[in-house]
Amino acid sequence: MKKNRLSILLPFFLIIFSSCIGFSADIKMRKDGSGRLVLEYRYSRMAESIGKLDGNERWQIIPAGRADMERTAARIDGMKLVSFTSKEDEKNIINKATLDFNSVQALVKFLDPSGRRANFSGEGGNNRLCIILNDSVNPQTDPQLMELFRSVSEPYRCGISFSAAAGSALSITDGAGNKISTPAKANIVSQGKKVSVSLNTAELLENANGLGVLITW
Repeated sequence: MKKNRLSILLPFFLIIFSSCIGFSADIKMRKDGSGRLVLEYRYSRMAESIGKLDGNERWQIIPAGRADMERTAARIDGMKLVSFTSKEDEKNIINKATLDFNSVQALVKFLDPSGRRANFSGEGGNNRLCIILNDSVNPQTDPQLMELFRSVSEPYRCGISFSAAAGSALSITDGAGNKISTPAKANIVSQGKKVSVSLNTAELLENANGLGVLITW
């Protein structure tokens, strides 16, 4: 299998998204900027066999196990892994991680240490958190590879939810952070104490200009 990559949120998701996966990220923000992040991600057991094609056995398919989470959290001041669980069913392996953060800056650094796909600004009580899920689809990505990805990722969904005591708002953006219309098949709650967006993993990748979320509170 060719090693073309899609630029997706979170360093470990860069590799996970090259197999078939669904994920959810739930962020609960307190008034002082601390809070809790709950991540759940699932990948098809079929991904293990796909990843072994063409001599790719040396590539680790899913790097985001408990040890990876612990190492990542330990490198970020103000981030702590609270719990990690893993279970399997007939088709999937499902991992769930709960992390506490003591500032929005710690959360952003965990989401993307490079600062390119997750950023925060807070001036005059106006807080803005932008998270880019997919910055763009590489036009050189093999069309057959993309079609395979779409077919195997069909049962999977991606979602982000955010809650704050004073309420918040969520908008959809392109890969550059510019507001765009909500994709037709996305489920979105745009205003309230808890806002959210959820869409099919394949649909996320069909946005050639990328896709992200802008959360304000």
